[in-house]
Amino acid sequence: MKRRRPGAVSDGQGRKRRGQGHLRRRPGYAVLAALLVAAVGSGCAAETGDRAPADPARAAAARAGQQGGPPAGVAGSAAARAEKVRRAQAARAVAAKKWGLASTPLAPPAPPAAKPHLATRKGFEVEGGDASLPPVFTTVPTKEKVVFLTMDDGDDKDPELLRMMSELNIPYSAFLSDYLVRDDYGYFKEAQARGVVLGNHTLNHRYMPGLSHEEQKREICDQQDIIEQQYGERPRLFRPPYGNYNGDTLRIAKSCGITAVPLWAAEAFPDHMEWREEDQDLHPGDIILTHFRGKKDWKGSMPDLIRSVMKVVTDKGYAVARLEDYV
Repeated sequence: MKRRRPGAVSDGQGRKRRGQGHLRRRPGYAVLAALLVAAVGSGCAAETGDRAPADPARAAAARAGQQGGPPAGVAGSAAARAEKVRRAQAARAVAAKKWGLASTPLAPPAPPAAKPHLATRKGFEVEGGDASLPPVFTTVPTKEKVVFLTMDDGDDKDPELLRMMSELNIPYSAFLSDYLVRDDYGYFKEAQARGVVLGNHTLNHRYMPGLSHEEQKREICDQQDIIEQQYGERPRLFRPPYGNYNGDTLRIAKSCGITAVPLWAAEAFPDHMEWREEDQDLHPGDIILTHFRGKKDWKGSMPDLIRSVMKVVTDKGYAVARLEDYV
């Protein structure tokens, strides 16, 4: 494939886009010892008939629990988390076979305790811009081997995609354009109920730098209003059509609630990937773009697309994480 300079990615139609263990103890064991002594006395006094003698240790533990005593402990919590991950991964393996994936998708790590600081990527700044504007980026700062899957527009509304992604437990974010979504808002309501976060991709998918200030405001802010009205949440994330924007775009987006502008480092198709970086590879924190499109637009269905992109992601040792956990 022809190498692309940073800032240029094909839109799939030949055009280039500018992307601008220990337990917590009470002091000195004094309380626990007192509880044990009390439990022994109580247990002995309670012995009647053929009832078995009370277990002092159990009685003490029960009393400690009733009195807000120490929790199960770090080791127990870690074991419980590991078992939860194991069970989820076993279910994912079954789903991977059902949906014809080449291998089982890898499990992402736990979300970071604090989200990483985001800054506009070098070369993607706007004239007169500063740190107060929503950052524009293609990769999220992280050392974890995770990538983020995003889908744009909203044209193809394949119910198989909803079932597939739910059963595989693969997170993704949707950036919606109203002119393609308004014929079936319910489809994305179901996607939202399955954990998909809905972002703003403008009303009519127009080239932002070519519009007046008022036209851009209508495209961005009116779409904010529609998504809030239809889905109950106002988007924080905005992706300008084709990855093109100017200073007005970012200032308007900020004015109606946008806090970040995630673009993409790679674009997925059912039969290949296109890369922004010259090494044509994935990197920790990369954002992957694809579209809600089906066989009428390209060679494959939405499930075909997922099988293709997940083979690349998994073969390279990456897991798909939830973008909103990091941004």
